Amino acid sequence: MGPSWGLLMFTAALGVTAAARCPAPCVCDNLRAHVLCLNGSLLAIPDTIPELTKKLDLRGNSFMVIPAGAFLATPYLTHLDLQRCKVERLEEGAFRGLGRLVYLNLASNGIALLYQESLDGLSSLQQLILEGNRIEEIQPGAFGHLGSLTVLDLRANALVYLPDMVFQGLQVLRWLRLSHNALHVLGSEAFAALPALRRLSLDHNELQALPGEALARLDGATRLDLGHNPITYVAEEALAMASLRHLFLDHASLQDVAPDAFARSPQLRVLDLRENQLQGLPPLAGAGGLARVSLDGNPLLCSCLLRPFHKWLARARVQAEGACAAPPALRGRSLDSLKPPEMRCGRLRPPPSPTTPPEQPRAAGSRPCPRACVCSPDFHHGSCENRHLREIPQDFPGNTRLLDLRRNPFSTVPPDAFPGLKELVSLHLQSCSIRVLQPGALRGLESLVYLYLTNNHLSTLAAAAFEGAPHLAYLDLDHNAFTRVPAGAFRLLPNLISLHLQHNAIEELAEGDLVGARGLRWLYLAGNAIRHIAPAALAPTKMLEKLQLEGNHLSEVPTAALRGLPALSELKLSRNPIKHMGHSVFLPVASSLQHLYLDNMGLERISPHAFTGLGPKIRSLYLQSNKMSNIPDMSNFTGLEILSLQDVPFHCDCQLLPLRRWINKLNLRVGATCGSPAEARGLKVKLSTTFLACPGWGRGEAGETNPNKTKAASKPSKKKRSGKSPARGF
Repeated sequence: MGPSWGLLMFTAALGVTAAARCPAPCVCDNLRAHVLCLNGSLLAIPDTIPELTKKLDLRGNSFMVIPAGAFLATPYLTHLDLQRCKVERLEEGAFRGLGRLVYLNLASNGIALLYQESLDGLSSLQQLILEGNRIEEIQPGAFGHLGSLTVLDLRANALVYLPDMVFQGLQVLRWLRLSHNALHVLGSEAFAALPALRRLSLDHNELQALPGEALARLDGATRLDLGHNPITYVAEEALAMASLRHLFLDHASLQDVAPDAFARSPQLRVLDLRENQLQGLPPLAGAGGLARVSLDGNPLLCSCLLRPFHKWLARARVQAEGACAAPPALRGRSLDSLKPPEMRCGRLRPPPSPTTPPEQPRAAGSRPCPRACVCSPDFHHGSCENRHLREIPQDFPGNTRLLDLRRNPFSTVPPDAFPGLKELVSLHLQSCSIRVLQPGALRGLESLVYLYLTNNHLSTLAAAAFEGAPHLAYLDLDHNAFTRVPAGAFRLLPNLISLHLQHNAIEELAEGDLVGARGLRWLYLAGNAIRHIAPAALAPTKMLEKLQLEGNHLSEVPTAALRGLPALSELKLSRNPIKHMGHSVFLPVASSLQHLYLDNMGLERISPHAFTGLGPKIRSLYLQSNKMSNIPDMSNFTGLEILSLQDVPFHCDCQLLPLRRWINKLNLRVGATCGSPAEARGLKVKLSTTFLACPGWGRGEAGETNPNKTKAASKPSKKKRSGKSPARGF
C-alpha cells in the first residue's frame, strides 16, 4: 500500500515550511522531519526551526542556558539532542510544550543542579541522558513529571548524596545509571518510588558499606552493579532484594562476607566478587539458588580454613572461578581442581573479620515549621525561598535534610544559625546578599554535604566559619566578590570534594591558598582574572581530577603548577590569551590527562613538541577558534573520541599533508578547513586540491576520495571498503 493521505500532507507541509524557514547554519531533511545544527556557534535555540520537525540535533553549540519555553515553537519533537552545548542551567519550564518528546540527550554539559520544575512538560519522555555533567544535587520532585521514563542516565556526575524519594514519579523506570559519581550517602527511602526498576548501576562510587536499607525498596530489581566501591564487609542479611539475580561487587575492598549475607535474596544466581581482598569465604548457606561465584583476582588462602566453603560449593553445585594465592604448593591451582586433603593447615591464621559498625541513632523531627516557611515531612525538605526575611529562621524539624533559603536579604550568617539540624545535608543560601559568614555559623551541621552560597557579596572567609561541618563536600562560591582565594579557609574541611569559585575577581592563585583541601577533586575557577598560578599553589590537592581555568588572563600554560597532580584528567584553558605554546607544557599530567580544552584562545603557534607525553589516554581535544596554521603530530592520539578543529585557518600546503592524512583516517567529525592559500580558502582540508602537487601524494592516499572527482565517480565499491571505517568528514 502507498503512504497514507495524512502522511503525504504532513510531508508536503514540512517540505514547504522547512524550505522557507530552515535557519542557518542548519540542515533540514524535509522527508524525515529532521533538522541538524551541528558543531556551530549558535548561542540561542533558533526560533525559525520548522514547526513540524520531529528530530532536532543541536550538538556542539554554545547555549549556556536553556530558557523557559525554548521549544514552544516545535511541539512535534520526538528526539532532541543537546550534547556538548555548554549548558549550565535549565530554567524552570525549559521543555514545556514537548509533550511528544521520547528522547532527550543532555550529556557532556555543565549542569550542576536539577530543580523541581527543570524537566516539567516531558510527559512522554522515555530516555533521559544526563551523563557527563557536574550535577551535584537533585532536588526531590525533579523527576516528578516524567511518568513514562524507562531509562535515566546520570553517570559521571558529581553526586555525593541521594535524598529520600528523589526519584518519585518514575513509575515505569527500568534502568537507573548512577555509575562514576562520588556517592557515599543514600537516604533509606532514596529508591522507594521505583516499582518497575530492573537494573541499578551504582559502580564506581564511594560507598563504604552495602546500602541495604535503601536497596530493600527494590523488590523487582534483577541486576545490581556495586563494583569499584570501597566496601570492606558484607554483613548478615545485608541485602534483601527479592528478585535479584545478578550481583556485581567486583573491584571493591572486600575482606569478609557473612555466611547469611544474601539469605534474603533468594533468587540470586550470579555473584561477582573478582579483584577484592578475600582470603576465603564461608559457606553461603543462605544463597540457595546461587549458580556461580567469581573470585578471580583475590588472594585466596587454600588452607584447611577454606574446606567448609569448598565442600559447600560441591554440595550446592555452585561453579566457582578463582585460584589459590597461597600456600606456595597450591599457588595458581583453580578452586575446582582442589581435593580436601590438599588443603592443610600449618601455622597460618585467618585474617581478622571486620566488625560491623554500630548504627547511629537518628534525631527525631517533631518541631513545627517556622512561620512564613513550608516544610515537607515526606521529603524532609524546608523552604523559605524569597520571603523577604532579614534573619535566618529557626525551629525547623530536626530531621530536615534539605533547607532552601534562597533570595532573602540576610546580609550575614551569625554563629549557631542552624540549631538542632544535625541531619541537614543540603543548605541553599544563594542570592541572599550575604557579606559575612561568621565563625561558628555552621556549627552543629555535622551531616552537611552541600553548601550553596552563589550570587552573594562574600569577599573573604575564615576557616572558623566551617567549624562543626566536617563532612562538607560541595562548596559553591560562584559569583561573589573574592579577589583572591581565601587562604587557609578550607583546613577544617577534610572531605571537601568540589570547590566553585567561578566568576569572582581572583587575580592570582598563590601558595597556601588551598591548604587543607587534601581531598579536593574538582576545582572550578572559570571567569576570574587569574594571571599567575604559583608553582606550589595546587600542591595540597594531590587528588585533583578536574581543573577549570577558562576565561581568565593566563598568558601561558601553568606547567609548573601542574606538577604533583597524578590524577588530573580534565584541564580547561579555553578563553585565556595564550598565544604561544612551548615544549612539553603538559608533561606533568601526561599520564592521566583525558580531556584538554584549548579553544578560543587566539593561539598562534604550537611547538612541535608541545604535546610530548600525551597519547592514547586523550579522549577529547578542543582546539577550535584559534589562529595557528598547523598543529603538532598527534598520530599517537589513538583514543580520541572528540577532536574539534573548527575555525582554525590551516595553511593547506605540503607541510600539512601528514595532518591531512591522519584526520582523514579518523572516524570523527573535526571541522578542519583551509584558511590559505587563496584557492583553498574555506574548503574542507579533505577536499582541497592543493595537496595533489605534493611529493608523495598517492602513497597512502589509496582508497581516499580524490578532490577532483565527483562524489559519484569517486565512490568506492563495497569490496574495496570492506573492513575499513569510513571517515565521517571534518
